[in-house]
Amino acid sequence: MLDRLDIKLLHALQEDGRLTNQELADRVGLSASQCSRRRAKLESDGVITGYRAVVAPEKTGFDLTVFIDVTLNTHNPDNSRHFASLVARIPEVREACSLTGEMDYRLKILVRSLSELGEIINERLLPDASVQTVKSTIVIKQLKEAPGVPLELL
Repeated sequence: MLDRLDIKLLHALQEDGRLTNQELADRVGLSASQCSRRRAKLESDGVITGYRAVVAPEKTGFDLTVFIDVTLNTHNPDNSRHFASLVARIPEVREACSLTGEMDYRLKILVRSLSELGEIINERLLPDASVQTVKSTIVIKQLKEAPGVPLELL
């Protein structure tokens, strides 16, 4: 169970994963050694699963964010596994979720151009035997991005 200090520590690390134990201690109100122990426990318990750099897609040429809704031909475990394997081999797919409702999956992809989007849809997804329909939606403007967990609600 997370206590108030764990939540403060997690909130600070979500804001800046590069904080040293001393900087973290200053923000949380603990000693650096206590922060180090708590951080290590949160890591070993699987609460903290990693640290990453957040890369701006537009600065690396990936100017288009697209959501692709996919409906499968049949709904059985083998077809689902096959589709999951297909998605895992497409590096432009950054997120993939199985959903309830009209579509079976929603993919979030990053591409550099409409032709790359067309190649993913027409040469990788639609020809696959597991896929029945594909619908794409291009993001015009991202209004909010809040990675991590809403710790302020705990």
